[in-house]
Amino acid sequence: MAGLKQADLAKTIGISASYLNLIEHNRRRIGGKLLLEIAASLGVEPNALTEGAEATLIAAMREAADEAGLSGPEALRADEFAGRFPGWADVLVGTRRRVAALERTVEALSDRLSHDPHLAASMHELLSTAAAVRSTAAILAETKTLQAEWRDRFHANINEDSRRLSDSAEALVAYLDADAGAADAANSPQEEVEAFLAAHDFSFETLETADKARATEQIAALLAAHQPELSLSAAHIAQGVLAQVARDAALLPLATLRKTLESVSPDPLALASRYGVAPAVILRRLAALPELEAGIVVCDRSGTVLFRKSVEGFTVPRHGACCPLWPLFGVLGQPGLVVRETLSQLGRTQARFVTFATCEVATPATYNAPALSQAVMLLLPAPLTAKDDLAVGSTCRVCPQSACTARREVSILGGMV
Repeated sequence: MAGLKQADLAKTIGISASYLNLIEHNRRRIGGKLLLEIAASLGVEPNALTEGAEATLIAAMREAADEAGLSGPEALRADEFAGRFPGWADVLVGTRRRVAALERTVEALSDRLSHDPHLAASMHELLSTAAAVRSTAAILAETKTLQAEWRDRFHANINEDSRRLSDSAEALVAYLDADAGAADAANSPQEEVEAFLAAHDFSFETLETADKARATEQIAALLAAHQPELSLSAAHIAQGVLAQVARDAALLPLATLRKTLESVSPDPLALASRYGVAPAVILRRLAALPELEAGIVVCDRSGTVLFRKSVEGFTVPRHGACCPLWPLFGVLGQPGLVVRETLSQLGRTQARFVTFATCEVATPATYNAPALSQAVMLLLPAPLTAKDDLAVGSTCRVCPQSACTARREVSILGGMV
């Protein structure tokens, strides 16, 4: 009504156009100084901008009613309840979100117990060592005429196996039950790297302006300064990730991309054409902008997930196989192909995302050797009003959709659809 463009309004109040877009789609709450500045720029009362908050609360209550199987007149009275008891309505919606988060945690733990290779190897070690001790003890107990020399050998074997059993049990307990002071500690090199990147909000200002010669020094300094110290394997992975960030920054600094997004939408192909870079570079650069709330998943030719930036509403399993229907796997083996797909991941709370996936060759070409390629998938929050999306799961084990041609194992969830 005021005749203002989104980019112009954002510039007036001192925020990015992408951040203002998140506010308009109820993905960021506003209040205080920012609310007053937006209202003043538009020439309206502040309460005119907060009317949508009640609508959002009512919509969340109706979703909760639908999940609980509540229908008819009771479900239609959500607006009345929110109007008369707004505080209790907030409590109800907050509890629903908490339950959904706990359900996702249970699903992730179940997936880990089923597929964690370290846990499986540790259990195998415990069982085989216990079997060895049991077998040796049975020989000693049942053989009455055993010579002293052989008896000593068996005693030595029991001593060695029992020590190994004790060490394995201690290692397993340490793996499953980290001490209270390290409650957030990672349990694998990949998790260590994800915690390291999250601590920096997945962006590194020192690498954005560093030249090629200084990038190596900056990477070493970043790794050395991190506490707790990364393991050898995690440091190796993190060094590769940071080197990729430095290469991408040399091609397209985040400051340049952020300024461009003040006036254009985050269209990867349009941006790739504008800056003359590969689409995969754009996907990684967009994922590094916190205001976009984007997620990203990278895998190699084997389908193994190498890197992930988690996003609320989309689960990437840490252990075991991912859903084969993801566009990420559809572009493998087809370098240069760019796929755009709207996904909704099945679950109690069904979030929706616009995804962009592409595959790129990651190593120089050599004679008589296959090129090492990587697939990249970017996830951006999609409007809830969009239709015709592709319903996918995280893994078969925790996917409720039974009518799926890609299903590889039975789900542990009841009431599959």
